[in-house]
Amino acid sequence: QYKVSPFPGFTTKWVTEITHVAQGSYFVDEQRFGPYALWHHKHFIKEIDKGVEMEDIIDYKLPLGILGQIAHPILVKKQLQEIFSFREQKLQELFGSIADIPTQLEFKSF
Repeated sequence: QYKVSPFPGFTTKWVTEITHVAQGSYFVDEQRFGPYALWHHKHFIKEIDKGVEMEDIIDYKLPLGILGQIAHPILVKKQLQEIFSFREQKLQELFGSIADIPTQLEFKSF
């Protein structure tokens, strides 16, 4: 359970559940209650030379139809970039980074 603020002045509860796990390979979390119409987040973990690579694939849909689509580039995309940039920074602080592997953040909503 998390508390999130999708936009200034509004806070809501966000509940996700880990629904699938393949130890050492991947896990999936899905929204049970929260700000998205759909949230399905796959975390892939792969051993590579010099370390471990983590890849996220997130399928999500915003509520409110056209209003949600308008909010995506204005609010949501930026918030997701901040969340995953923060997580990347924390992982690098804890585990280091591999110089030859660039970070790539790409967000697509449907």
